[in-house]
Amino acid sequence: MSLFRQLRSRGFLFVSSLIFLFAIAVGAIPVSTASGDDKKSVDPWPSSQTLEPAQLAKMLTDKYSSVPTVVFVGFRSLYVGGHVPDAAFHGTSSTEQGLAELRAWAATVPRSTDLVIYCGCCPFDKCPNIRPAYTAMSSMGFKKLRVLAIPTSFAVDWAGKGYPMQKGM
Repeated sequence: MSLFRQLRSRGFLFVSSLIFLFAIAVGAIPVSTASGDDKKSVDPWPSSQTLEPAQLAKMLTDKYSSVPTVVFVGFRSLYVGGHVPDAAFHGTSSTEQGLAELRAWAATVPRSTDLVIYCGCCPFDKCPNIRPAYTAMSSMGFKKLRVLAIPTSFAVDWAGKGYPMQKGM
């Protein structure tokens, strides 16, 4: 065998060995199989404190049911465009000013009030408003605090289902 062929053969073995070692090294690195969409945020409330839209809609229309105090914690423009009937707006909870407004209002409310907070600006697991609002109300000691679980948006999961709505301030 010529010297050139021997070097070429050894070079091939060397490169093959490097590729093999690289493949082993890459295989040893842990890779997350969950995409960003599969990850869920950790909710600060237990599932027992969630309320489905159909449940709240029934409470609003059932003359024998007591109606909870409902507070919208999202963006003012969405509230004006349409909200749960008689829901109050006391600031956007993703801002310090909005949380301060919400806390100021809540300071005047008995802690035994049946309170439901909701937003509906975007998919529930990505909402920038609901978790700060819940945390604030919970830390203030509200005993009957619930979160209206709106999976997609208020437009889809409330208005789109024909539940009662009110527009304006």
